[in-house]
Amino acid sequence: MIGQRLLQARKAAGLSLRELAQRTGVSHTAINKYEKDLLTPSSSQLIAFAKTLGVRGEFFFRPMQSEIKNVDYRKKASMPKRLLDRVHGDVLDQAERWQELLSLYPTPPIESFSVSDELMGEIQDERQLEELAEELRHAWSLGMNAIPDLIDVLESKGIRVITTDADDQGKFDGLAGKVDGAPLIVVGRQWPGDRQRFTLAHELGHLMLGDRIASTLIEEIAAQQKRGDPVERLCNRFAGAFLLPRQTVIEHLGTRRQRLELTELLLLKQEYGLSMAACLFRALHADVISAQTHQELLALFGRQGWRKQEPGEPYPSEETFLFKQIVFRALGEEWIGESKAAELLGIPLGRFHQERKLGVSGAVAH
Repeated sequence: MIGQRLLQARKAAGLSLRELAQRTGVSHTAINKYEKDLLTPSSSQLIAFAKTLGVRGEFFFRPMQSEIKNVDYRKKASMPKRLLDRVHGDVLDQAERWQELLSLYPTPPIESFSVSDELMGEIQDERQLEELAEELRHAWSLGMNAIPDLIDVLESKGIRVITTDADDQGKFDGLAGKVDGAPLIVVGRQWPGDRQRFTLAHELGHLMLGDRIASTLIEEIAAQQKRGDPVERLCNRFAGAFLLPRQTVIEHLGTRRQRLELTELLLLKQEYGLSMAACLFRALHADVISAQTHQELLALFGRQGWRKQEPGEPYPSEETFLFKQIVFRALGEEWIGESKAAELLGIPLGRFHQERKLGVSGAVAH
């Protein structure tokens, strides 16, 4: 058990055996044997490992173990394996803390994810994704207006959302998968909100499409494009339609336009939390503009450098609060103490005390 934990923490920290050895003064040969459970590290060595790897000592003895299955990554092809290991390790650590937290509750504090039987079945045409996205909005009672807090919506429907800052090179956007039988979506914490939201909706697309896509549609798209995964293209189409429905695009931009003002795209971005470039695609998919107009405006984006950074203030990033809320609820119910709460939140006990006090002096009456 300790060996697996040590290996997980080392990869999550992005360190090689030799790098960990240099930082702790323990030989890389010994560390290798510890990770294979051929030897057991001493208490002082575990303390050194915990300090270097940025984990609490309890991490090496955590009983819960999780496995992320059916993983679909949204990342750059140039993302190095060491960085991918860091992201995977951080996500696994958070997933295990989720599992341990939920095991403390006599009844689940969040609902299980389920897909309505009323949603359409097989997707045989790319345009059906527009309808599927609207059906899901209806099933979740979202209407056609902007979704102010997408993470909150996903978590309220039983999807576990994890944010990670393990990527410091800007190569990881997100992933979708399953952990302990529950759907999981991971998104990079460092991105602006519009990019986060598109990634979240894209990964939701992976969860929703699953085996719905007809093989003939995959073959058709593969024949059209020289490179790229057809499923990724379909998930992108679903993401745009979910965040900015076709009818909403038409209501804002009109039924048919020869040209668009760039400020119109900026206003849509500010209201719906979707990048200007993605809003431009939505105008194309809603048949508001022609393919030629779309290409002309896309070329303008390129000349202005807006594909890397769009004009205006960045859209605010989203955060997840559900995990912390459930930790404090367990604390309030006295199912856990402060030390366990701090451990689950992954912060030092002193910092937890400060957060809990909220500047209030004296005891709280019960």
